[in-house]
Amino acid sequence: MTRMVERGGFERKAGERADASAVETRRGAIVAAVRQRGFVTIEALASQFGVTVQTIRRDLNELSAEGRLERYRGGGGLPSSVENIDYADRRTTLLSEKTRIGRLAAGRIPSHCSVFLNIGTTPEAVARELVRHDDLSIITNNLNVAVGLAEATDFRIVVAGGTIRNRDGAVLGQLTCDTLSQFRVDVAVIGISGIDADGALLDYDYEEVRATQTIVAHARQTFLVADHTKFTRRPMVEVGRLEQIDTFFTDRVPPPEIVALMERHGVALAVADRDEP
Repeated sequence: MTRMVERGGFERKAGERADASAVETRRGAIVAAVRQRGFVTIEALASQFGVTVQTIRRDLNELSAEGRLERYRGGGGLPSSVENIDYADRRTTLLSEKTRIGRLAAGRIPSHCSVFLNIGTTPEAVARELVRHDDLSIITNNLNVAVGLAEATDFRIVVAGGTIRNRDGAVLGQLTCDTLSQFRVDVAVIGISGIDADGALLDYDYEEVRATQTIVAHARQTFLVADHTKFTRRPMVEVGRLEQIDTFFTDRVPPPEIVALMERHGVALAVADRDEP
């Protein structure tokens, strides 16, 4: 009889399916259980789903990396509403998804125009794809964007003044907002940390939110770029509303209530193809 062995050498329990759809179904149910109870132990989840504790540990690690829950010692809990995932982790999490989103959004931005780019790893993915463009004017409060484009292009780049947040290269504060408000730009590309079911766009840092609000207020067209994990995260500071967005670029079709809101307010949806090279 052939034994099924998981990555890492741990045997699967009888009846556990290895296909991706079954794994995602279980992980979705884990997230639902955590939302209902606040915190669930590894042992309780293993018993509930009839799998090994090693399988649950792997599930929790993957779900934590996607921002769908927090991994704690002994189990899983609700994602924090007051603190974002560390920037170094966000740079590598869902990198292929963010790259596809960035490529799709950059493809909708013409050469010979002006672009706002705000803070975040997904706007940075858009910036990496813009190197193929010609004659862009970039206004940003993201030092990673500014340095990367300055090294790779001859674009005109304006960096907003303000205080640098050392951990991720964000430039924030009143001076930042004052600088950004001096411009009227063709396209704004913004990232956020969460989207509520009622269409609220959410983030963690009030100063960061003020800068994003200024960017949106001074753009002729606004692109939102966010991966699917933002559908399950609930930071506490409101950036704005989904109806302020012209096009939403993501890697999966949003939940039905979000799609309905977009249709009601005429927000275009662009989903990056996972098979895109």
